[in-house]
Amino acid sequence: MRCLLLCVGIFAAVALTCGKVKFHPLSDEFINAINNKNTTWKAKRNFDVNTPISSLRKLVGVLPKKENADKLPLKIHLKDDVEIPETFDAREQWPDCADIIGTIRDQAACGSCWAFGAVEAMSDRICIHSNGKVKVLISAEDLMDCCTECGGCNGGWPDDAWSYWGKTGIVTGGLYGTEDGCKAYSIAPCEHHMEGELPECGPYQKTPECKTVCDKGVDIVYDEDLTTGSGYTITYNDVEQIQTEILTNGPVEGVYNVYEDFFSYSSGVYQHVEGDFVGGHAIKIIGWGVEDGTDYWLIVNSWNAEWGDHGYFKIKRGTSECGIEANVVAGLPNL
Repeated sequence: MRCLLLCVGIFAAVALTCGKVKFHPLSDEFINAINNKNTTWKAKRNFDVNTPISSLRKLVGVLPKKENADKLPLKIHLKDDVEIPETFDAREQWPDCADIIGTIRDQAACGSCWAFGAVEAMSDRICIHSNGKVKVLISAEDLMDCCTECGGCNGGWPDDAWSYWGKTGIVTGGLYGTEDGCKAYSIAPCEHHMEGELPECGPYQKTPECKTVCDKGVDIVYDEDLTTGSGYTITYNDVEQIQTEILTNGPVEGVYNVYEDFFSYSSGVYQHVEGDFVGGHAIKIIGWGVEDGTDYWLIVNSWNAEWGDHGYFKIKRGTSECGIEANVVAGLPNL
């Protein structure tokens, strides 16, 4: 018996020293584990600990690339004559478009990040390339509902979104409950942050039905409101190519891998330090900079302005952190 107890004690000690305790990804213990690593960012509680992990997975809605999918053309910039600044913010570069660029949207209880990253960058580029004369929000609702080959609330493909913009066109439309454009987003905002005042996110939504008419009460004709543009991808993992594209044409849509620690982001320059892979997520990159010696991308998320750093976050730049530099998509509007 004494030998058995001794063996059990040795086994327990090895488990504690060699093994790794896995905490619930929304628990205080998990958040403390991140902050105890003294990394480049800070974590805090963004979601209630009782939020189902399945609900978090549905927020990250970029699906694996389809086999034999149509490819957008590759855009390659000549960088010799481009001076890339140490810091850049599209809102400051194009102040007449700052309100469009800085709009924080809410995909709500729907895996439509792929659509939001696309229409946000499209909206910015219409404003920028019209010299601030055309200020519209392109409709995430119209893209998500009507581009059946692009995806829906169960996820989608950013490349297809930009291709659809060129082939079919997308109407205007703003945030839920507004009359800002033809088709506003139809899914109500919900809470992605513990300290907010929005209603709790309920069951995840099905993709709404495609309607090729504008919202009731809006004096706009759907077919006359369609905007179109081109779509292309930026050179794989080339930081200066991405920077040159943003400097030249405006914000871009980016895709990266989300891990469990990202949901607790609060401030600083994010890099993955804890937790398992969750899925792919699409966002909008509007600039870059350096914080405490760490290079970063400045990014707009679509989980409302109460999440993270008022709807924004920073992620480490230059090492393709979580694949952020491996899949960047953009295009030019037809004005």
